[in-house]
Amino acid sequence: MGKLSFIPLGGLGEIGKNMALLEYDGDAVMIDAGLMFPDDRHPGIDYIIPDFNFLAETAGRLKGVLLTHGHEDHIGAVPYLLQKLNVPIYGTKLTLGFVKAKLEEFSLPHQPVFVEVDPKIAFDLGPFHIEFIRVTHSIVDACGLAITTPVGVVIHTGDFKIDPTPIDGIPIDLNRFADYGSKGVLMMMSDSTNVEREGYTLSEKVVGEEFERIFPKAKKRIIVACFASNIHRVQQVIEAAKKVNRKVCIMGRSMIRNTRVASDLGFMNIPSNMLVQPDNLKGMDPKEIVIITTGSQGEPMSSVTRMAMGDHKFISLQPDDMVILSARTIPGNERSISNIINHLYRQGAEVLYEAVSEIHVSGHACREEQKIMLALVKPKYFIPVHGEYRHLILHARLAEEMGVAGDNTIVLENGEKFIVEGNDAHIEKESEGGIILVDGKHIADVGNVVLRDRLHLSQDGVVVAMITVDTAQGKIVGGPDLVTRGFTESMSDDLMNEAKQAVQRTLDGENFDKNTDWNSVKEMMRKSLQKFYSQKSNRRPMILPVVMEM
Repeated sequence: MGKLSFIPLGGLGEIGKNMALLEYDGDAVMIDAGLMFPDDRHPGIDYIIPDFNFLAETAGRLKGVLLTHGHEDHIGAVPYLLQKLNVPIYGTKLTLGFVKAKLEEFSLPHQPVFVEVDPKIAFDLGPFHIEFIRVTHSIVDACGLAITTPVGVVIHTGDFKIDPTPIDGIPIDLNRFADYGSKGVLMMMSDSTNVEREGYTLSEKVVGEEFERIFPKAKKRIIVACFASNIHRVQQVIEAAKKVNRKVCIMGRSMIRNTRVASDLGFMNIPSNMLVQPDNLKGMDPKEIVIITTGSQGEPMSSVTRMAMGDHKFISLQPDDMVILSARTIPGNERSISNIINHLYRQGAEVLYEAVSEIHVSGHACREEQKIMLALVKPKYFIPVHGEYRHLILHARLAEEMGVAGDNTIVLENGEKFIVEGNDAHIEKESEGGIILVDGKHIADVGNVVLRDRLHLSQDGVVVAMITVDTAQGKIVGGPDLVTRGFTESMSDDLMNEAKQAVQRTLDGENFDKNTDWNSVKEMMRKSLQKFYSQKSNRRPMILPVVMEM
Protein backbone atom coordinates (compact mmCIF):
# COMPACT_ATOMS: atom_id res chain seq x y z
CA MET A 1 0.00 0.00 0.00
CA GLY A 2 1.31 3.45 -0.93
CA LYS A 3 1.87 6.72 0.89
CA LEU A 4 -0.83 9.40 1.24
CA SER A 5 0.17 12.99 2.07
CA PHE A 6 -1.76 16.16 2.84
CA ILE A 7 0.19 19.42 2.36
CA PRO A 8 -1.44 22.78 3.17
CA LEU A 9 0.16 25.66 1.27
CA GLY A 10 -2.12 28.34 2.73
CA GLY A 11 -5.14 28.85 4.96
CA LEU A 12 -3.66 27.47 8.19
CA GLY A 13 -2.84 29.95 10.93
CA GLU A 14 -4.50 32.69 8.86
CA ILE A 15 -7.77 33.74 7.25
CA GLY A 16 -7.44 33.43 3.48
CA LYS A 17 -5.23 32.07 0.65
CA ASN A 18 -6.61 28.57 1.06
CA MET A 19 -4.68 25.99 -0.94
CA ALA A 20 -3.64 22.40 -0.24
CA LEU A 21 -2.22 19.35 -2.01
CA LEU A 22 -3.30 15.76 -1.58
CA GLU A 23 -0.64 13.34 -2.85
CA TYR A 24 -0.58 9.60 -3.40
CA ASP A 25 2.59 7.91 -4.67
CA GLY A 26 3.68 10.82 -6.86
CA ASP A 27 0.26 11.90 -8.16
CA ALA A 28 -1.53 14.89 -6.65
CA VAL A 29 -4.68 16.99 -6.71
CA MET A 30 -4.91 20.55 -5.45
CA ILE A 31 -7.80 21.69 -3.27
CA ASP A 32 -8.60 25.38 -3.88
CA ALA A 33 -6.24 28.17 -4.92
CA GLY A 34 -7.12 31.32 -3.00
CA LEU A 35 -5.73 34.72 -2.16
CA MET A 36 -5.52 36.85 0.96
CA PHE A 37 -5.75 40.62 1.25
CA PRO A 38 -2.67 42.45 2.60
CA ASP A 39 -2.36 44.21 5.92
CA ASP A 40 -0.20 47.07 7.18
CA ARG A 41 2.92 44.91 6.80
CA HIS A 42 2.55 44.85 3.01
CA PRO A 43 2.27 48.45 1.75
CA GLY A 44 1.52 48.79 -1.96
CA ILE A 45 0.57 45.12 -2.37
CA ASP A 46 -2.85 44.20 -3.80
CA TYR A 47 -3.05 40.50 -2.98
CA ILE A 48 -1.10 37.71 -1.32
CA ILE A 49 -1.18 34.18 -2.71
CA PRO A 50 0.52 30.96 -1.60
CA ASP A 51 3.95 30.14 -2.99
CA PHE A 52 3.36 27.30 -5.46
CA ASN A 53 6.54 27.78 -7.50
CA PHE A 54 7.98 24.45 -6.38
CA LEU A 55 5.12 22.71 -8.25
CA ALA A 56 6.51 23.82 -11.62
CA GLU A 57 9.29 21.24 -11.38
CA THR A 58 6.80 18.38 -11.04
CA ALA A 59 3.83 19.80 -12.92
CA GLY A 60 3.01 16.47 -14.56
CA ARG A 61 2.02 14.91 -11.27
CA LEU A 62 -0.74 17.48 -10.57
CA LYS A 63 -3.91 15.95 -12.03
CA GLY A 64 -6.24 18.87 -11.38
CA VAL A 65 -7.40 21.71 -9.14
CA LEU A 66 -10.62 21.05 -7.20
CA LEU A 67 -12.43 24.27 -6.28
CA THR A 68 -14.87 24.00 -3.38
CA HIS A 69 -16.59 27.35 -4.04
CA GLY A 70 -16.22 30.78 -5.63
CA HIS A 71 -14.95 33.02 -2.83
CA GLU A 72 -11.74 34.92 -3.53
CA ASP A 73 -9.92 33.21 -0.67
CA HIS A 74 -10.51 29.93 -2.54
CA ILE A 75 -10.27 30.89 -6.27
CA GLY A 76 -8.34 34.19 -6.31
CA ALA A 77 -4.95 32.59 -7.06
CA VAL A 78 -6.22 30.51 -10.00
CA PRO A 79 -5.20 33.07 -12.68
CA TYR A 80 -1.66 33.22 -11.28
CA LEU A 81 -1.46 29.43 -10.99
CA LEU A 82 -2.54 29.07 -14.63
CA GLN A 83 0.22 31.45 -15.68
CA LYS A 84 2.68 28.89 -14.30
CA LEU A 85 0.93 25.55 -14.90
CA ASN A 86 -1.42 24.11 -17.50
CA VAL A 87 -3.69 22.10 -15.21
CA PRO A 88 -7.43 21.31 -15.46
CA ILE A 89 -9.77 23.23 -13.13
CA TYR A 90 -12.76 21.37 -11.64
CA GLY A 91 -15.72 23.08 -10.00
CA THR A 92 -19.46 23.67 -10.02
CA LYS A 93 -21.16 25.92 -12.56
CA LEU A 94 -21.10 29.20 -10.63
CA THR A 95 -17.60 28.64 -9.26
CA LEU A 96 -16.20 28.15 -12.77
CA GLY A 97 -18.29 31.08 -14.00
CA PHE A 98 -16.58 33.37 -11.48
CA VAL A 99 -13.13 32.00 -12.41
CA LYS A 100 -13.72 32.50 -16.14
CA ALA A 101 -14.88 36.07 -15.53
CA LYS A 102 -11.69 36.78 -13.57
CA LEU A 103 -9.57 35.35 -16.39
CA GLU A 104 -11.00 37.90 -18.85
CA GLU A 105 -8.51 40.36 -17.35
CA PHE A 106 -5.50 38.07 -17.82
CA SER A 107 -3.43 36.88 -20.75
CA LEU A 108 -2.50 33.23 -20.35
CA PRO A 109 0.12 31.27 -22.33
CA HIS A 110 -2.41 28.46 -22.98
CA GLN A 111 -6.14 27.79 -23.17
CA PRO A 112 -7.35 26.67 -19.72
CA VAL A 113 -9.29 23.44 -19.36
CA PHE A 114 -12.44 23.75 -17.21
CA VAL A 115 -14.48 20.75 -16.12
CA GLU A 116 -17.91 21.45 -14.67
CA VAL A 117 -18.90 18.92 -12.01
CA ASP A 118 -22.24 17.81 -10.60
CA PRO A 119 -22.42 16.96 -6.90
CA LYS A 120 -22.88 13.22 -6.27
CA ILE A 121 -21.50 12.27 -9.72
CA ALA A 122 -18.03 10.93 -8.98
CA PHE A 123 -15.08 10.78 -11.37
CA ASP A 124 -11.48 9.59 -11.40
CA LEU A 125 -8.28 11.60 -11.56
CA GLY A 126 -5.38 9.17 -11.55
CA PRO A 127 -5.56 7.21 -8.28
CA PHE A 128 -8.18 9.58 -6.83
CA HIS A 129 -11.93 8.87 -6.99
CA ILE A 130 -13.57 12.26 -6.39
CA GLU A 131 -17.06 13.29 -5.40
CA PHE A 132 -18.26 16.84 -4.78
CA ILE A 133 -20.81 17.00 -1.92
CA ARG A 134 -23.28 19.88 -1.67
CA VAL A 135 -22.87 22.20 1.34
CA THR A 136 -24.54 25.45 2.37
CA HIS A 137 -22.34 28.52 2.74
CA SER A 138 -22.56 32.27 2.08
CA ILE A 139 -22.20 31.63 -1.65
CA VAL A 140 -24.22 29.58 -4.12
CA ASP A 141 -22.93 26.25 -5.49
CA ALA A 142 -20.52 25.48 -2.63
CA CYS A 143 -19.30 21.93 -2.04
CA GLY A 144 -17.20 19.73 0.15
CA LEU A 145 -15.11 16.88 -1.22
CA ALA A 146 -14.91 13.12 -0.73
CA ILE A 147 -11.69 11.77 -2.23
CA THR A 148 -11.26 8.01 -2.19
CA THR A 149 -7.65 6.85 -2.40
CA PRO A 150 -6.08 3.37 -2.23
CA VAL A 151 -5.19 4.18 1.40
CA GLY A 152 -8.64 5.37 2.47
CA VAL A 153 -11.26 8.10 2.14
CA VAL A 154 -10.40 11.77 2.65
CA ILE A 155 -13.21 14.23 3.43
CA HIS A 156 -12.69 17.98 3.00
CA THR A 157 -15.73 19.94 4.17
CA GLY A 158 -14.83 23.17 2.40
CA ASP A 159 -16.39 26.22 4.02
CA PHE A 160 -19.80 25.20 5.30
CA LYS A 161 -22.66 25.76 7.70
CA ILE A 162 -25.82 23.75 8.29
CA ASP A 163 -28.59 26.06 7.05
CA PRO A 164 -32.02 24.43 7.42
CA THR A 165 -33.71 27.06 5.23
CA PRO A 166 -31.27 27.93 2.40
CA ILE A 167 -32.37 30.63 -0.03
CA ASP A 168 -32.19 28.32 -3.07
CA GLY A 169 -33.87 25.43 -1.24
CA ILE A 170 -30.85 23.15 -1.64
CA PRO A 171 -29.67 21.99 1.80
CA ILE A 172 -26.31 20.59 2.81
CA ASP A 173 -26.13 16.89 1.91
CA LEU A 174 -25.56 15.53 5.41
CA ASN A 175 -26.73 12.09 4.30
CA ARG A 176 -23.81 11.78 1.91
CA PHE A 177 -21.30 12.77 4.59
CA ALA A 178 -22.96 10.18 6.87
CA ASP A 179 -22.74 7.52 4.14
CA TYR A 180 -18.99 7.97 3.95
CA GLY A 181 -18.72 8.04 7.74
CA SER A 182 -20.56 4.74 8.05
CA LYS A 183 -18.09 3.06 5.70
CA GLY A 184 -15.00 4.54 7.37
CA VAL A 185 -13.13 7.79 6.75
CA LEU A 186 -9.36 7.90 7.10
CA MET A 187 -8.89 11.67 7.26
CA MET A 188 -11.07 14.79 7.47
CA MET A 189 -10.15 18.43 6.99
CA SER A 190 -12.81 20.84 8.26
CA ASP A 191 -13.59 24.57 8.36
CA SER A 192 -12.47 26.10 11.70
CA THR A 193 -13.44 29.76 11.24
CA ASN A 194 -16.30 29.93 13.77
CA VAL A 195 -15.06 27.41 16.34
CA GLU A 196 -15.10 30.11 19.02
CA ARG A 197 -18.86 30.59 18.59
CA GLU A 198 -21.25 28.38 20.52
CA GLY A 199 -24.52 27.08 19.07
CA TYR A 200 -25.60 27.29 15.45
CA THR A 201 -25.10 29.85 12.70
CA LEU A 202 -28.30 31.68 11.78
CA SER A 203 -29.93 31.02 8.43
CA GLU A 204 -29.35 33.44 5.55
CA LYS A 205 -33.12 34.01 5.48
CA VAL A 206 -32.78 35.98 8.73
CA VAL A 207 -30.95 38.70 6.80
CA GLY A 208 -33.68 38.88 4.16
CA GLU A 209 -36.30 39.27 6.87
CA GLU A 210 -34.23 42.07 8.44
CA PHE A 211 -34.00 43.87 5.08
CA GLU A 212 -37.77 43.66 4.73
CA ARG A 213 -38.16 45.14 8.22
CA ILE A 214 -35.62 47.94 7.68
CA PHE A 215 -36.31 49.10 4.12
CA PRO A 216 -39.79 50.60 4.76
CA LYS A 217 -38.27 52.77 7.51
CA ALA A 218 -35.66 54.37 5.23
CA LYS A 219 -36.31 58.06 4.61
CA LYS A 220 -34.06 58.51 1.58
CA ARG A 221 -31.61 56.33 -0.35
CA ILE A 222 -30.65 52.85 0.82
CA ILE A 223 -27.06 51.82 0.15
CA VAL A 224 -26.15 48.18 0.86
CA ALA A 225 -22.51 47.09 0.85
CA CYS A 226 -21.72 43.38 0.87
CA PHE A 227 -19.31 40.87 -0.65
CA ALA A 228 -19.74 40.68 -4.41
CA SER A 229 -19.76 36.87 -4.27
CA ASN A 230 -22.70 36.71 -1.83
CA ILE A 231 -25.31 36.21 -4.52
CA HIS A 232 -28.05 35.15 -2.11
CA ARG A 233 -27.53 38.35 -0.11
CA VAL A 234 -27.75 40.49 -3.25
CA GLN A 235 -30.89 38.64 -4.35
CA GLN A 236 -32.52 39.31 -0.99
CA VAL A 237 -31.71 43.02 -1.26
CA ILE A 238 -33.40 43.03 -4.67
CA GLU A 239 -36.47 41.23 -3.30
CA ALA A 240 -36.73 43.68 -0.38
CA ALA A 241 -36.36 46.63 -2.78
CA LYS A 242 -39.15 45.25 -4.95
CA LYS A 243 -41.53 45.15 -1.97
CA VAL A 244 -41.03 48.87 -1.28
CA ASN A 245 -41.17 49.84 -4.98
CA ARG A 246 -37.56 50.95 -5.24
CA LYS A 247 -35.27 50.69 -8.24
CA VAL A 248 -31.84 49.04 -7.90
CA CYS A 249 -28.46 50.38 -8.99
CA ILE A 250 -25.46 48.01 -8.91
CA MET A 251 -22.02 49.58 -8.42
CA GLY A 252 -18.47 48.29 -8.11
CA ARG A 253 -16.57 46.34 -10.75
CA SER A 254 -16.64 42.99 -8.95
CA MET A 255 -20.30 43.41 -7.95
CA ILE A 256 -21.31 44.17 -11.54
CA ARG A 257 -19.24 41.26 -12.85
CA ASN A 258 -20.53 38.69 -10.37
CA THR A 259 -24.19 39.63 -10.66
CA ARG A 260 -23.84 39.44 -14.45
CA VAL A 261 -22.30 35.96 -14.26
CA ALA A 262 -24.84 34.72 -11.70
CA SER A 263 -27.75 36.08 -13.76
CA ASP A 264 -26.45 34.59 -17.00
CA LEU A 265 -26.08 31.18 -15.32
CA GLY A 266 -29.55 31.27 -13.78
CA PHE A 267 -28.55 31.77 -10.14
CA MET A 268 -30.14 35.22 -9.86
CA ASN A 269 -33.34 36.85 -11.02
CA ILE A 270 -33.10 40.61 -11.49
CA PRO A 271 -36.10 42.15 -13.30
CA SER A 272 -34.67 44.39 -16.01
CA ASN A 273 -37.22 47.12 -15.26
CA MET A 274 -35.79 47.43 -11.73
CA LEU A 275 -32.23 48.28 -12.80
CA VAL A 276 -30.94 51.82 -13.26
CA GLN A 277 -27.49 52.98 -14.28
CA PRO A 278 -25.34 55.15 -11.98
CA ASP A 279 -25.40 58.14 -14.30
CA ASN A 280 -29.23 58.17 -14.14
CA LEU A 281 -29.40 58.52 -10.36
CA LYS A 282 -29.07 62.29 -10.20
CA GLY A 283 -32.59 63.10 -11.30
CA MET A 284 -34.32 60.40 -9.28
CA ASP A 285 -36.17 60.72 -5.99
CA PRO A 286 -33.89 59.34 -3.22
CA LYS A 287 -36.89 57.38 -1.86
CA GLU A 288 -36.98 55.36 -5.08
CA ILE A 289 -33.42 54.00 -4.97
CA VAL A 290 -31.49 51.07 -3.49
CA ILE A 291 -27.78 50.95 -4.32
CA ILE A 292 -25.92 47.63 -4.04
CA THR A 293 -22.18 47.97 -3.96
CA THR A 294 -18.85 46.71 -2.64
CA GLY A 295 -16.73 48.17 0.14
CA SER A 296 -18.00 46.45 3.27
CA GLN A 297 -14.39 46.02 4.46
CA GLY A 298 -13.42 49.68 4.10
CA GLU A 299 -11.29 49.06 1.00
CA PRO A 300 -9.61 52.38 0.06
CA MET A 301 -10.90 52.57 -3.54
CA SER A 302 -14.33 51.03 -3.00
CA SER A 303 -17.59 52.85 -3.67
CA VAL A 304 -18.59 53.04 -0.01
CA THR A 305 -15.23 54.50 1.01
CA ARG A 306 -15.46 57.15 -1.70
CA MET A 307 -19.01 57.99 -0.58
CA ALA A 308 -17.86 58.26 3.02
CA MET A 309 -15.01 60.59 2.01
CA GLY A 310 -17.29 62.71 -0.19
CA ASP A 311 -15.54 62.06 -3.50
CA HIS A 312 -17.79 59.51 -5.25
CA LYS A 313 -18.53 60.28 -8.89
CA PHE A 314 -22.29 59.67 -8.69
CA ILE A 315 -23.26 59.72 -5.00
CA SER A 316 -23.08 62.58 -2.51
CA LEU A 317 -24.41 61.32 0.79
CA GLN A 318 -27.22 63.32 2.35
CA PRO A 319 -28.65 63.35 5.87
CA ASP A 320 -31.05 60.41 6.38
CA ASP A 321 -29.45 58.25 3.67
CA MET A 322 -29.24 54.71 5.06
CA VAL A 323 -25.97 52.79 4.62
CA ILE A 324 -26.00 49.07 5.46
CA LEU A 325 -22.67 47.24 5.82
CA SER A 326 -23.95 43.70 5.36
CA ALA A 327 -20.80 41.68 6.01
CA ARG A 328 -18.66 40.45 8.85
CA THR A 329 -15.40 42.20 9.68
CA ILE A 330 -12.48 40.21 8.32
CA PRO A 331 -9.70 40.11 10.97
CA GLY A 332 -7.25 42.93 10.26
CA ASN A 333 -9.88 45.24 8.76
CA GLU A 334 -11.32 46.50 12.05
CA ARG A 335 -9.63 49.91 11.89
CA SER A 336 -10.58 50.55 8.25
CA ILE A 337 -14.22 49.67 8.85
CA SER A 338 -14.40 51.74 12.02
CA ASN A 339 -13.02 54.75 10.15
CA ILE A 340 -15.54 54.34 7.33
CA ILE A 341 -18.45 54.08 9.77
CA ASN A 342 -17.30 57.28 11.49
CA HIS A 343 -17.02 59.13 8.16
CA LEU A 344 -20.45 57.89 7.06
CA TYR A 345 -21.94 59.29 10.25
CA ARG A 346 -20.15 62.60 9.62
CA GLN A 347 -21.89 62.75 6.25
CA GLY A 348 -25.21 62.51 8.10
CA ALA A 349 -26.04 58.95 7.04
CA GLU A 350 -27.78 56.37 9.19
CA VAL A 351 -25.37 53.43 9.40
CA LEU A 352 -26.32 49.82 10.14
CA TYR A 353 -23.64 47.16 10.66
CA GLU A 354 -23.26 43.78 12.33
CA ALA A 355 -22.77 45.14 15.85
CA VAL A 356 -26.07 47.06 15.87
CA SER A 357 -28.38 45.13 13.52
CA GLU A 358 -28.99 41.61 12.18
CA ILE A 359 -27.92 42.59 8.67
CA HIS A 360 -25.33 39.83 8.41
CA VAL A 361 -25.08 36.16 9.28
CA SER A 362 -21.96 34.06 8.93
CA GLY A 363 -21.45 31.44 6.26
CA HIS A 364 -19.36 29.28 8.59
CA ALA A 365 -20.37 26.54 11.01
CA CYS A 366 -20.44 27.25 14.74
CA ARG A 367 -19.45 24.64 17.31
CA GLU A 368 -22.67 22.60 17.32
CA GLU A 369 -22.58 22.29 13.53
CA GLN A 370 -18.92 21.29 13.66
CA LYS A 371 -19.88 18.63 16.22
CA ILE A 372 -22.56 17.31 13.87
CA MET A 373 -20.05 17.01 11.02
CA LEU A 374 -17.56 15.19 13.26
CA ALA A 375 -20.28 12.85 14.53
CA LEU A 376 -21.38 11.97 10.99
CA VAL A 377 -17.97 11.52 9.40
CA LYS A 378 -16.16 9.89 12.36
CA PRO A 379 -12.65 10.30 10.88
CA LYS A 380 -9.62 8.40 12.13
CA TYR A 381 -7.42 11.48 11.63
CA PHE A 382 -8.72 15.05 11.93
CA ILE A 383 -6.97 18.13 10.52
CA PRO A 384 -8.55 21.53 11.29
CA VAL A 385 -8.14 24.01 8.40
CA HIS A 386 -9.23 27.52 7.39
CA GLY A 387 -8.53 29.57 10.49
CA GLU A 388 -6.03 31.36 12.64
CA TYR A 389 -3.85 29.21 14.88
CA ARG A 390 -6.14 29.51 17.90
CA HIS A 391 -9.06 28.34 15.75
CA LEU A 392 -7.11 25.26 14.71
CA ILE A 393 -6.23 24.40 18.30
CA LEU A 394 -9.80 24.84 19.53
CA HIS A 395 -11.19 22.79 16.65
CA ALA A 396 -8.70 20.00 17.38
CA ARG A 397 -9.84 19.96 21.01
CA LEU A 398 -13.46 19.83 19.87
CA ALA A 399 -12.62 16.79 17.73
CA GLU A 400 -11.16 15.08 20.79
CA GLU A 401 -14.38 15.79 22.68
CA MET A 402 -16.23 14.09 19.82
CA GLY A 403 -14.14 10.94 20.08
CA VAL A 404 -11.14 11.44 17.80
CA ALA A 405 -8.01 10.15 19.54
CA GLY A 406 -5.77 12.92 20.83
CA ASP A 407 -2.77 11.64 18.86
CA ASN A 408 -4.89 11.70 15.71
CA THR A 409 -5.89 15.37 15.85
CA ILE A 410 -3.25 17.01 13.69
CA VAL A 411 -2.59 20.76 13.83
CA LEU A 412 -0.39 21.69 10.87
CA GLU A 413 1.45 24.79 9.69
CA ASN A 414 1.50 25.90 6.05
CA GLY A 415 4.18 23.91 4.24
CA GLU A 416 4.11 20.91 6.56
CA LYS A 417 3.23 17.45 5.21
CA PHE A 418 1.04 14.97 7.06
CA ILE A 419 1.85 11.45 5.83
CA VAL A 420 -0.11 8.26 6.31
CA GLU A 421 1.67 5.08 5.26
CA GLY A 422 0.29 1.79 6.51
CA ASN A 423 -0.13 2.06 10.26
CA ASP A 424 2.35 4.93 10.48
CA ALA A 425 1.36 8.61 10.46
CA HIS A 426 3.77 11.50 10.93
CA ILE A 427 4.56 15.11 9.95
CA GLU A 428 7.42 16.24 7.69
CA LYS A 429 8.46 19.61 6.28
CA GLU A 430 7.62 19.98 2.58
CA SER A 431 8.14 23.68 1.80
CA GLU A 432 8.42 26.95 3.65
CA GLY A 433 4.72 27.64 3.18
CA GLY A 434 5.76 30.98 1.73
CA ILE A 435 3.82 33.73 0.02
CA ILE A 436 3.81 35.47 -3.35
CA LEU A 437 2.98 39.17 -3.44
CA VAL A 438 0.76 40.39 -6.26
CA ASP A 439 0.73 43.92 -7.63
CA GLY A 440 -2.29 44.36 -9.90
CA LYS A 441 -2.44 41.49 -12.39
CA HIS A 442 1.21 40.59 -12.01
CA ILE A 443 3.30 38.76 -9.48
CA ALA A 444 5.30 41.56 -7.94
CA ASP A 445 9.07 41.64 -7.86
CA VAL A 446 8.82 42.61 -4.21
CA GLY A 447 10.73 40.95 -1.41
CA ASN A 448 11.48 41.62 2.21
CA VAL A 449 13.96 44.38 1.38
CA VAL A 450 11.43 46.33 -0.70
CA LEU A 451 8.71 45.90 1.92
CA ARG A 452 11.13 47.08 4.59
CA ASP A 453 11.93 50.17 2.51
CA ARG A 454 8.23 50.91 1.97
CA LEU A 455 7.53 50.65 5.68
CA HIS A 456 10.56 52.83 6.37
CA LEU A 457 9.28 55.47 3.95
CA SER A 458 5.80 55.37 5.49
CA GLN A 459 7.18 55.90 8.97
CA ASP A 460 10.13 58.30 8.54
CA GLY A 461 9.88 59.73 5.03
CA VAL A 462 12.68 60.40 2.57
CA VAL A 463 15.43 62.98 2.10
CA VAL A 464 17.01 63.42 -1.34
CA ALA A 465 20.52 64.93 -1.22
CA MET A 466 21.88 66.23 -4.55
CA ILE A 467 25.26 67.53 -5.65
CA THR A 468 26.56 68.53 -9.08
CA VAL A 469 30.22 67.74 -9.84
CA ASP A 470 32.46 69.17 -12.55
CA THR A 471 34.92 66.33 -13.20
CA ALA A 472 37.14 68.61 -15.30
CA GLN A 473 37.69 70.93 -12.32
CA GLY A 474 37.48 68.06 -9.82
CA LYS A 475 35.08 69.84 -7.49
CA ILE A 476 31.45 70.35 -6.49
CA VAL A 477 29.83 73.17 -8.46
CA GLY A 478 26.23 72.78 -7.26
CA GLY A 479 24.69 71.82 -3.93
CA PRO A 480 24.41 70.12 -1.63
CA ASP A 481 20.65 70.60 -2.11
CA LEU A 482 18.10 68.75 0.01
CA VAL A 483 14.51 67.80 -0.80
CA THR A 484 12.33 66.14 1.87
CA ARG A 485 9.07 64.22 1.47
CA GLY A 486 7.07 62.77 4.37
CA PHE A 487 9.87 63.63 6.81
CA THR A 488 8.95 66.84 8.57
CA GLU A 489 7.30 70.14 7.71
CA SER A 490 8.76 71.97 10.68
CA MET A 491 12.43 71.82 9.72
CA SER A 492 13.81 75.32 10.16
CA ASP A 493 16.05 77.01 7.65
CA ASP A 494 18.86 76.80 10.19
CA LEU A 495 18.45 73.04 10.57
CA MET A 496 18.29 72.60 6.79
CA ASN A 497 21.50 74.59 6.40
CA GLU A 498 23.17 72.52 9.12
CA ALA A 499 22.26 69.34 7.24
CA LYS A 500 23.74 70.74 4.03
CA GLN A 501 26.89 71.71 5.89
CA ALA A 502 27.17 68.16 7.30
CA VAL A 503 27.24 66.80 3.75
CA GLN A 504 29.67 69.53 2.65
CA ARG A 505 32.10 68.74 5.49
CA THR A 506 32.05 65.06 4.58
CA LEU A 507 33.00 65.82 0.99
CA ASP A 508 35.57 68.55 1.71
CA GLY A 509 38.99 67.63 0.42
CA GLU A 510 37.69 64.98 -1.98
CA ASN A 511 39.02 65.14 -5.53
CA PHE A 512 36.44 64.21 -8.17
CA ASP A 513 37.38 63.02 -11.65
CA LYS A 514 36.07 60.56 -14.20
CA ASN A 515 37.59 57.64 -12.29
CA THR A 516 35.87 58.51 -9.01
CA ASP A 517 33.83 55.74 -7.40
CA TRP A 518 30.50 57.55 -7.25
CA ASN A 519 28.88 54.79 -5.18
CA SER A 520 31.42 55.50 -2.43
CA VAL A 521 30.65 59.22 -2.63
CA LYS A 522 26.90 58.52 -2.31
CA GLU A 523 27.53 56.28 0.67
CA MET A 524 29.54 59.06 2.37
CA MET A 525 26.63 61.48 1.81
CA ARG A 526 24.09 58.97 3.10
CA LYS A 527 26.01 58.18 6.29
CA SER A 528 26.65 61.82 7.11
CA LEU A 529 22.94 62.73 6.82
CA GLN A 530 21.83 59.60 8.64
CA LYS A 531 24.09 60.50 11.58
CA PHE A 532 23.00 64.14 11.50
CA TYR A 533 19.24 63.43 11.56
CA SER A 534 19.62 60.76 14.20
CA GLN A 535 21.40 63.19 16.52
CA LYS A 536 19.22 66.23 15.80
CA SER A 537 15.73 64.70 15.55
CA ASN A 538 15.99 61.08 16.64
CA ARG A 539 14.55 60.16 13.23
CA ARG A 540 15.85 57.90 10.49
CA PRO A 541 14.48 59.04 7.12
CA MET A 542 15.49 57.15 4.02
CA ILE A 543 18.44 59.00 2.46
CA LEU A 544 18.70 59.02 -1.34
CA PRO A 545 21.99 60.62 -2.48
CA VAL A 546 22.17 61.85 -6.08
CA VAL A 547 25.38 62.83 -7.91
CA MET A 548 25.11 64.60 -11.27
CA GLU A 549 28.24 64.84 -13.43
CA MET A 550 29.02 67.61 -15.88
